Formats: sequence, structure tokens, C-alpha cells
Amino acid sequence: MNDSIDFDPRNYQPTAAALEGRTILITGAGSGIGRAVALACAAARANVVLVGRTLRKLEAVHAEISARDSGTATIAQLDLERAIAKDYDTLAAAVLARFGRLDGLLHNAALLGNLSAIADYDVPLFTRVMHVNVTAAFALTQVLLPALKKSPDARVLFTSSSVGRRGRAYWGAYAVSKFAIEGLSQTLAHELGGSTKITVNTINPGATRTAMRRQAYPAEDLEKLPLPESITAPYLALLGPVSRGVTGGAFDAQRT
Repeated sequence: MNDSIDFDPRNYQPTAAALEGRTILITGAGSGIGRAVALACAAARANVVLVGRTLRKLEAVHAEISARDSGTATIAQLDLERAIAKDYDTLAAAVLARFGRLDGLLHNAALLGNLSAIADYDVPLFTRVMHVNVTAAFALTQVLLPALKKSPDARVLFTSSSVGRRGRAYWGAYAVSKFAIEGLSQTLAHELGGSTKITVNTINPGATRTAMRRQAYPAEDLEKLPLPESITAPYLALLGPVSRGVTGGAFDAQRT
């Protein structure tokens, strides 16, 4: 059953044990929204697998989680731009060996690339952005599907963007990659909906105080934007039991 039309994750208020017993893997967990969601998932008693390319940042998040009365954290360093097949396989095998299943997968890591016209866009950069934002997300999902299928109630959540739902001039590879993510999510949701308990959705975080936002809007006053910590509840809703049966949807983390 698809209840995505009537479901609004922005209304969700997570309890202290909202994700207890669940194992959630988060890419780009070292900073920004990924870090904030990782901390929020751990606070809700989830076991969090922190995936990112910079070990120092992952270790810092791990230390924050370990210092709190919360769920556990495990570091899985992975550079999505340079990883090869065996790196993905190693990660998937480690998740199964450690936890026996995977209950949630949040694709948060992404490259912005350049903001320029399609006519002038650098082809190698376009390829890099598409690889990290789309191909790596596809590959990671594929190798983790066996672990997700072992869960009685699993979630896959892709990070989208407003420019991935309606095209906007000069957003180049980033916008194209987010349109692709919407298509990947819908395709996967349709494939899994009739045969598994895995739900698949996208979430658009909206304007948030992050390094990527500063890169995209260097003249903007970031102090006027919400912190990543303030938008985590919708993520927990879409990664947790409250969104059971909700699949194939495209959601926003903020009200406009």
C-alpha cells in the first residue's frame, strides 16, 4: 500500500526510542545534514553506520555519539568518487556480519559541481557529479539490498533537491543528478513494493546552513537559514516505523 499522498513527515515528533533496535546507514555522515541526522538517529536509539570519505570527520561524529546515552555508531570509510566494486562488497559484507540486516539507508553524500550553463559545463566535472550523486548511490543500494531484505521493515531514503523536481538554469550536473535520483527512487519503489517490505522515498532538505549551501550561494546570509539539526525529524520519520507502507513519495523537510 502506498500512503505517501497523505503522509507528511514534517508533522512527526520522534520519541526518545523511535528507532530503537534499527540499524541505519548514512552516507556523508561526517558533516552537515548527514552528521545531524546521524546524531538524531543515535539519539533515537538506532545503531548508526557512519559512511564518508574523511576519517577525521567520521571519528568526531562517532565520539559525539559515544559520549551520549544513545545508540551505537560504527565507522565505514568510503570515498564514493574513487571506490571500486570490492569496496562496496566489503562494506555490505561488514554490515551483514556485524548487524545481520540493515533497516535504513540514507543517501546523503553529494557533489555540487559548478553553477554554469550547460553550453559551458566541463564534461569531466559533469561525469564526476553524476558518478557520486547517482551511480554511487545506485551501486551502494544494489549491494545493500540483501541486507535490507533481511529487515522486516526497511527504508531507503534518497536526498533530492528542489532543482531535481523542477529544472533551473545554471544548476547543471547537480540538477540533472537529482532528477535521476527521483527516477531511481520511483523505479526502485515500484520494483520492491509488491515483493518486499522495503519502502523507498526521496527528501528535499531545502535551504539549510551547510557548506554546500554556502558554495552555491556565496553572498547569502547563512545565519538566516535553519541549522541541519532543526530538520532531522522528517528524516527520522522516513527512516522509521511511522512511515510503514509509505513508498514512491517525494517529500520536503521544510515548509515553504
